Amino acid sequence: MRKTKIICTLGPATEKLDTIRQLIAHGADIFRLNMSHAKPAWVRTIVPRIRELAAELGRPIGILMDTQGPAIRTGAVKAPIKLNKNDTLEFTVQGAKPSKEKSVSVNYDKFVRDVSVGDAILVDNGLIKLKVVEKKRNRIICKVLTPAILGSRRHINLPGVHISLPPLTKKDISDVRLGAKLGVDFVGLSFVRKPHDLVELRNLLVRNKSQACVLAKIEDQSAVESIDEIVETADIVMIARGDLGIEVPMEELPIIQRRIVKMCIRLGKPVIVATHLLESMITNRVPTRAEITDIANAVFEQSDAIMLSGETTIGRYPVECVDVMNRVALRIERSGGAGYAEVATMENIRKKTAASAVMLANSMARAKLIVFTRHGRMARYVSNLRPERATVFAFTPSEEVRRQLTISWGVCPQRIEFSDDPNETIETAAKYLREQKLTTTGDNLVVITDMQARGERVDCVLIRTVK
Repeated sequence: MRKTKIICTLGPATEKLDTIRQLIAHGADIFRLNMSHAKPAWVRTIVPRIRELAAELGRPIGILMDTQGPAIRTGAVKAPIKLNKNDTLEFTVQGAKPSKEKSVSVNYDKFVRDVSVGDAILVDNGLIKLKVVEKKRNRIICKVLTPAILGSRRHINLPGVHISLPPLTKKDISDVRLGAKLGVDFVGLSFVRKPHDLVELRNLLVRNKSQACVLAKIEDQSAVESIDEIVETADIVMIARGDLGIEVPMEELPIIQRRIVKMCIRLGKPVIVATHLLESMITNRVPTRAEITDIANAVFEQSDAIMLSGETTIGRYPVECVDVMNRVALRIERSGGAGYAEVATMENIRKKTAASAVMLANSMARAKLIVFTRHGRMARYVSNLRPERATVFAFTPSEEVRRQLTISWGVCPQRIEFSDDPNETIETAAKYLREQKLTTTGDNLVVITDMQARGERVDCVLIRTVK
């Protein structure tokens, strides 16, 4: 079984029932809804569609709602603006009238206050590079450093500039409330700058009676500077290499990726590597060899998940993209991993129990790890230790926990009802695995469960052999 999970972003190319069915059948584990583009009516339609197909195919499928976040964008232009090197481009705020031939508005009223003369401004995923040369009350004047064409509503990056925008916009709050109502499993916060941003999102979810996991998207310099605290606060971390690759020097990006993956594994937080993994397959049926190597590196580093964005929202070959990821992940997993789990922290008894079980499974042939969990914690502890060969079968009575475990490396989540007698629950799980042909005679089952001891329930590790 593949241990690295695959996340697909849904969009116009993949919203139909049959296409979603194919994505699931070919290995998608989680579907992402990008609220930068998704409309509430579409979300209300697509979430039940995913749930229906997951039930039909008997697969736990997670749903990630990815908020737009405090994005700074240019306004609409009547016609694309041709920018030559050394041209002057004006940005206006608060409805100011243009004073230059080449001028565009910005949707952020404090833009002029936050930006300083000499700062770099990157527009349209870094394709347009500008330098601030003058500031006025409601406009700034920039020098064009790279020739380009500026269209409408292009994203603006301000490397190293502190932005005063709130972590959650009115749109984000409305979207999160909708996600809570529909029962999404994960909510991503875009452009996280400090740990308190995540606390605000978590409080919003709690107020809306949602237990969705909070995902921190790392995509600017502020997040990298506060990465230790952000990882500690988040439930899940995403390395969003699109915006991050614009905000930091390109040669630093692989180092930052490796550092964050290693930190997340050390602290026991699921981590996703995202953006541009199969970018060429938006239009081409066959990926570049560099893209294959990029996926292989993320799998070798033992990231919990790898993610497709434009490849499956507007791409021509979305199902083929999932096939490529599946094939590469399966092959690289057989070759071993980076071993970052060796530095995982074991600061409590439950984590040490999980470590004992993983060590036991690693020492045995044909081992399977069986975990019983009500809230998912013990399954995540085991996953975080990256067992060398054994698949982790996590049994839970909660459908919500089952879906949330779709993000965890190496975990195959299953739902069963728990009995008051732990032995009976173990027998139910063992029978299920036999019936589903997930175990065969001679397999060694390393079981983490709880037992009654002196009036208390305590975690313990058992070994059973399939007969």
